[in-house]
Amino acid sequence: MENSTHAPESRLVMDISDIMAILPHRYPFLLIDRVIEMERKKRIVAIKNVTINESFFQGHFPDYPIMPGVLVIEAMAQAGGALLLTEIPDRDSKLMVFTGIERAKFRRPVVPGDQLRIEINVLQWKTRAVRLEGRATVDGKLACEGTVMCQLVPRRRQESHAEAPAMASVTEE
Repeated sequence: MENSTHAPESRLVMDISDIMAILPHRYPFLLIDRVIEMERKKRIVAIKNVTINESFFQGHFPDYPIMPGVLVIEAMAQAGGALLLTEIPDRDSKLMVFTGIERAKFRRPVVPGDQLRIEINVLQWKTRAVRLEGRATVDGKLACEGTVMCQLVPRRRQESHAEAPAMASVTEE
């Protein structure tokens, strides 16, 4: 991670190597390419360069490729995860999991050649749970917006669903 040359110390940028050191996602499911701005514990701005080579375009839709809305939401969650996991000292033993979404709205399609700008603001941050407000834009036009909830859980191989940790609400705790 490097400090942006034109921003205060608290604003950081990340390239793909930095992102991969923080998030466990890998191709074809790593959906952010760069972090262009970050204010620790407050907000993050990430970029996803959408190309025709994305695996999901093979079937969504062959003659009219559109990035699935759920993957735009996932990109928002990953940007939020990058923000949150930078603050966790033992992040290699933790995982940020998606626990909910509210008021998701899809305003325009995201297509090959688009650059998705993902802006995430922290609404509420508890010890293990967080509530994030997200917006994804293309060329300054709103493509998607919604509120995403995530939870920090231990990262370990689980033998069954019975061993999975219970999910906490942001308002619980």
